[in-house]
Amino acid sequence: MNTLSYKGYIGSVAFSEKDGVFFGKIEGINGTVNFEGESVKELTEAFHEAVDDYLAFCKDEGIEPDKSYTGALNVRISPATHRRAAMLARMSGVTLNAYIKDALEQKIGHAAVL
Repeated sequence: MNTLSYKGYIGSVAFSEKDGVFFGKIEGINGTVNFEGESVKELTEAFHEAVDDYLAFCKDEGIEPDKSYTGALNVRISPATHRRAAMLARMSGVTLNAYIKDALEQKIGHAAVL
């Protein structure tokens, strides 16, 4: 998926051949905010305006703009991968949850999303 980024927000990007327009939405927010444009330049400007307007709206209304996450994640993996991870966790002396958490944190590292 193609994305745009601005002020720490990600915008998904798609193209409608039928309508001849690029369109997208701001991801990871409380609510739905869409934007569109007929060129990459127009789409980028519309995305920036949508983010600015959304942030102003949230400030005026006293709303938290970012979607909250619980920290619980349900991941579907193959039984073979599940078994291997469980065995490696046991060998490391930690729970499977701790093992997966550590593996995910190592994979993501401290890199910024945006």
